[in-house]
Amino acid sequence: MCVDYTNLNKSYPKHAYPLPRIDQLVDSIAGNELLTFMDAYSGYNQIRMHSTDEEHTVFYTDNGVCCYKVMPFKLKNVGATYQRLVNRMFVKKLGRHVEAYMDDMIVKSLLAA
Repeated sequence: MCVDYTNLNKSYPKHAYPLPRIDQLVDSIAGNELLTFMDAYSGYNQIRMHSTDEEHTVFYTDNGVCCYKVMPFKLKNVGATYQRLVNRMFVKKLGRHVEAYMDDMIVKSLLAA
């Protein structure tokens, strides 16, 4: 199923939340002995939408009218919202033990256990 959010995306302002710079993230893992790469594929589908925004994601099916309760794919600000959440979750670890770019994360350690 594909829902077209073109008109909805046009009506909402773009969040000005910056994404990390890939070159800095890659440079920050140099010298670490252990690296674990993780992909939180579609992690934004775990983030609940504000109840007042659910009505803006209405779509029609053979079974009736439905709406998303979690952030759907292709909304304009999904990336910024997800990056903000990841940064808040790992605020004490980012740059030290964890690097995160959207749903791609690296856990790093200078010394092998």
